Amino acid sequence: MPEIVLPEVELNIYTPKDPVEATIAENYICSAEGSPNFVRHITFDITGTDLVDRVKVGQAVGILPPGEADNGRPHKLRLYSVSSPNEGEGGKRHLISTTVKRVVEEIDGSLYTGVCSNYMCDLKVGDKVRMTGPSGKRFLLPENKNDFNYLFFATGTGIAPFRGMIMELMKSGYNGNVTLIFGCPYRTDLLYKDFFEKMEEENSNFQYLKYISREDRREDGTKNYLHNAIKDQKSTLDPYLKSDNTLIYICGLKGMESSIYHHLALQGYPEYLVLKGDLLEKSPEDWEWEEIKKLIKPSPRIFEEVY
Repeated sequence: MPEIVLPEVELNIYTPKDPVEATIAENYICSAEGSPNFVRHITFDITGTDLVDRVKVGQAVGILPPGEADNGRPHKLRLYSVSSPNEGEGGKRHLISTTVKRVVEEIDGSLYTGVCSNYMCDLKVGDKVRMTGPSGKRFLLPENKNDFNYLFFATGTGIAPFRGMIMELMKSGYNGNVTLIFGCPYRTDLLYKDFFEKMEEENSNFQYLKYISREDRREDGTKNYLHNAIKDQKSTLDPYLKSDNTLIYICGLKGMESSIYHHLALQGYPEYLVLKGDLLEKSPEDWEWEEIKKLIKPSPRIFEEVY
């Protein structure tokens, strides 16, 4: 297996005590018309700041929303994954982007709106935000990125870093293989769908697989979650998963990683996992959910960012 050489990145150039001001350059809906969710692509202009050329794809920036929490203290920062490549959004190094879902939920009979997500989604071009970062030093493409194949798993706004990573790979003349598996409840929740479909048409080494959990039920009636791709697409993915130069990246809702780990084991790819305790003596078919969550760790070939 090739050595995985992660790039050296800078962290916390700006902190909550010393944030920088960035300007909104773009703010538009990237979920489909008719979606029950509102997801926006937001681009920041960081001209004149020390962030230019120092935020890498796979990292995140922090946003400090205005106002105070119920305890009277200023709201804490929220982290947002960068969705632009290293060269910047649209090839402009002073622009970096992210993907934000507007949070509107009912909790215990009361309406809850996300503090930072709704603040971000309401911003207009020209508005200013207080930004920190960058943060994150492992969820990155290797410096020797051409030595590997990539399997990306994403749900929801977990798609953000993979948008930038795929841009970064394809624009660099990369000739390995990349598969993006995106899971969402409804077809209207397919984020950046046109972009990824166009990338698939233009690049024979890029595959885009969509898993729609609530619309496309499986034969046994269960929801069609994205971990099923490991079984469904076995004939396609097997050559890459068996190769010692394939890396797996997982980004999205917490819990999805455990299901992916289990299905990797079920389909015969335990080399991506570090097993502990009773799992060492059991067949994957006999693993219990609590055991999976507690006794499986990712090997160095898996990178994850879940929330």
